[in-house]
Amino acid sequence: MLSGGLTINEIADGCALSAKTISTYKTRLMQKLGLANNAEVIRYAIRHGLIVE
Repeated sequence: MLSGGLTINEIADGCALSAKTISTYKTRLMQKLGLANNAEVIRYAIRHGLIVE
């Protein structure tokens, strides 16, 4: 969703969760995967077939 250009608030609205919850999920995911920023998240998603360029 982030790679599709959606904001944290737009993702939260679509998932019926708070923006803080989405932000926390994103932060924890990045820590576990060793990713430092959104660009690395997008590269990871493309590399692992989670999104198509």
